[in-house]
Amino acid sequence: MHHETVDYKDGDTVLEAYISYDDSADSDEKKPLILIAHDWSGRRQFATETADTMAELGYVGFAVDMYGKGVFGEDGNVDLNSSLMNPLANDRAALRRRMLAALKAGLELPQVDSSKVAAMGFCFGGMCVLELARAGAKVRGVVSIHGLLTAGDVANEEIKAKVLCLHGHDDPMVPPEQVLAFETEMTGANVDWQLHAYGQTLHAFTNPRANNPKFGAQYSDRAKRRAYLNLESFFEEVLL
Repeated sequence: MHHETVDYKDGDTVLEAYISYDDSADSDEKKPLILIAHDWSGRRQFATETADTMAELGYVGFAVDMYGKGVFGEDGNVDLNSSLMNPLANDRAALRRRMLAALKAGLELPQVDSSKVAAMGFCFGGMCVLELARAGAKVRGVVSIHGLLTAGDVANEEIKAKVLCLHGHDDPMVPPEQVLAFETEMTGANVDWQLHAYGQTLHAFTNPRANNPKFGAQYSDRAKRRAYLNLESFFEEVLL
């Protein structure tokens, strides 16, 4: 496997993606691209490990940087992570521009089949990939994993992507009324959407470092295994 970091820009902001793909001699054809949007702590180990996992499945994994080169949060640091996430979460136009910049950078990679692109994101990153779809980006599918589902105040473009949400039913950050509003939004927009809810499951359930049930975040090996079966099946449907 080949791993590298690549600089790209959103306006004057320098960003740094982590890229992973199979560069073996028998795997030199162009590959589908999967953008991976990180959680509120930044493009750290969890995002890069996910890029590696996508590479093992035959894709180019592109771990997006939403905050800027060298800018990272910390596990458990609510104030710091919130200060990094909220400016984008509260300005969906800026968030969309940043995701579109990542998409442009990913499409410029020589290893990528530009006709086969999808995106996935965790927590805040789930919001990011949903906003990419809401921006009308030409991607085949997006996957929100324990993501924040609320729409912002920016009007949607025509949503071209298929949408999959993998949701913990007991996630206090995404209560049932938010789920219903999202389902209503997607149905009204005539989107091919799915939402899989896992019982007895909190926020951040795919992240082994999530261990704060009082905050509402808890890793679940059972829910992660189920989610990744859904995830892999979805990517096979939209990309292969």
